[in-house]
Amino acid sequence: MTSDRNKGILCIVASAFGFALMALFVRLCDDFGGSVSCFQKSFFRNVIALAIAVAVFMKGGRHPSFVIHNSSSIIHHPLLPLVLRSVFGTVGIFANFYALSRIPIGEAMTLNKTAPFFTVFFSWLFLGERVSRRQVLCLVFAFVGAMLVMKPGFSGDDALASALALTGGLGAGLAYVCVHQLGRMKVDGALIVLFFSAFSCLASLPFVVADYSPMTWSQVAILLGAGVGAAIGQFGVTAAYRYAEPRSIAAFDYTNVIFTALFGFMFFSQVPDLLSVAGFAVILLAALRLRS
Repeated sequence: MTSDRNKGILCIVASAFGFALMALFVRLCDDFGGSVSCFQKSFFRNVIALAIAVAVFMKGGRHPSFVIHNSSSIIHHPLLPLVLRSVFGTVGIFANFYALSRIPIGEAMTLNKTAPFFTVFFSWLFLGERVSRRQVLCLVFAFVGAMLVMKPGFSGDDALASALALTGGLGAGLAYVCVHQLGRMKVDGALIVLFFSAFSCLASLPFVVADYSPMTWSQVAILLGAGVGAAIGQFGVTAAYRYAEPRSIAAFDYTNVIFTALFGFMFFSQVPDLLSVAGFAVILLAALRLRS
């Protein structure tokens, strides 16, 4: 339905804003104290999202439900996509945070922004969703626009970090496929966020305990802000892929690039050049063409 698709678009744009806010805080963290590991950043990022998800989930006396409604997928039980969503998402976070601390942010984000491609591709491969040529072209143009904005160097100085940035995009893409399938199964959105946040916190906790870096109060506040941004992103993307199919809204995820550039201007005095402005125009044109 058109109304559901419009809701999906609004939710994925809100998600893009939330994740851009999260990236801003993660970028700021090391500027206000000592170096903090990707695992420690991930833990604090998710513990706030977990607290918010628990509060939302408990409101109204909700309880876990794994009842399947009209699911014809090869995935036959919601617990499996819940676990897979958590595994893929957690791996994606670890990989992305590591890359952000090792290579230029433009390069890391460009590689991470392969996620919409992976989401559409694996939705076609595993869920049997059809993809039109126009939808593929819109994704390609949106990705080109993102590269114009970020202008990655791809110098190869840290091949591992670059490979992990791409792994982060792959993990996020697979996670969003699972979120879409869970939406088909009518699994509560708050439960999806809660399950993932709890899983990610537990997965990062052993690394945090083994190699904890003392933080300043500023760093604690910044990472708590990253957690708020992550919660907005998680609830937004979860709702988006419950309302609409990935192929019809994935290009709108590239509005994250516009929000990130805006934050760069506001907080780091990074003025967009002509290529960046052209990139913004290409992203918006691709999104509008996909919406029509």
